[in-house]
Amino acid sequence: MSFKKLNPLLKETLEQLNFEAPLPFQKEVLPTIKSGADAYIIGKKGSGKTTALIIHTINKLKAEAFEDSPRALIIVENQEKVLKLEEEFLKYTANTDLRVYATSERYDFEKQKVAIYYGQDIVIGTPAFITKLYFQNALHLGEIQIFALEDADYLGRHNAYNHILRLTESMDKFQSIIIADDWNSKIANFQNGYMSNARVLKLKNQD
Repeated sequence: MSFKKLNPLLKETLEQLNFEAPLPFQKEVLPTIKSGADAYIIGKKGSGKTTALIIHTINKLKAEAFEDSPRALIIVENQEKVLKLEEEFLKYTANTDLRVYATSERYDFEKQKVAIYYGQDIVIGTPAFITKLYFQNALHLGEIQIFALEDADYLGRHNAYNHILRLTESMDKFQSIIIADDWNSKIANFQNGYMSNARVLKLKNQD
């Protein structure tokens, strides 16, 4: 897959970032997730898997804001990674009007409820805090198109598994993507649930 088939606004941003062609692993990943398939994306750092998720998310959302409810929900391990991923998304959404919102366990909860209520397209947060937002009616999940666990290796070390399952039970039809450096038993467990038909994409020469 080349970048020629992507949204024009996204292509413009990629050109401005001197990103001329997909990395080798992205050439395998991007067509698969563009097809709408659920997928595990397993590859070492630097293989471009997070950037592939960002490119796909912007493209799937047609690089434009739409109504009020979030359409992409990205789960990460901690607040530091929330902010890091937000920064990456903002870099690639620069030529669009997509709204990217980084939730925070350290910031006023009521203000975050208001910010989300008035419209966000992409919401990023930790498993526990996103669950809290949902169960306090601050986050509507009915329009989610993409649900992603980014850098999901931490699921083997933290008690986030049940939070993830609760969230998926509250969504309708959505594409699920799990990104990790290595395969582990926790992310494999999702194959017994909402990831039952997911493709497993592993970087070549990686066990």
